[in-house]
Amino acid sequence: MTEERLTRRLVVRLCLVVVAMFGFGFALVPIYDVMCQAFGINGKTAGVYEGQQAVDEQRQVRVQFLATNAADMVWEFGPQADEVVVHPGDSTQMLFVAYNPTDKPMTAQAIPSVAPSKAAAYFHKTECFCFTQQVLQPGERIEMPVRFIIDRDLPADVRHLTLAYTLFDVTARKPPVAQATLTRAAP
Repeated sequence: MTEERLTRRLVVRLCLVVVAMFGFGFALVPIYDVMCQAFGINGKTAGVYEGQQAVDEQRQVRVQFLATNAADMVWEFGPQADEVVVHPGDSTQMLFVAYNPTDKPMTAQAIPSVAPSKAAAYFHKTECFCFTQQVLQPGERIEMPVRFIIDRDLPADVRHLTLAYTLFDVTARKPPVAQATLTRAAP
């Protein structure tokens, strides 16, 4: 083979590799969702609750609360109670407390997860500190509510749910001007 043919063949192969990598990048999200569902991890909560507000007094579900910090987050963060027992259809509130022990303002974002994953579709947050980023001044402590309703249609074999939050430091992701604006607007 001539050198020109070898070069052309190499270019074609490299282009095919690039196209395959690009396609794999698009396939990662559905693959991730399938893996999470199969292994019961990273349960995402359901959207706005549109069901009836009738409470199922005959049934109880235990909701456990977990709070962890991402590797670079230094805040103290946790729920006021480890768990509550609720009736499906009843609106419930839990307070989480965050404290910034540093000497600088920080911005955080909480990412929720519900387990088991099959129950996540029946867990509806009506108010949550995870919907917005939280800004705390040095030494500031804040109580952050999460209000939720567990749908009455929750499968009968689910008697225990876990709502877990991971708190991430997103201070560096804010431009300095926007951070200053957010800091002044914080209560």
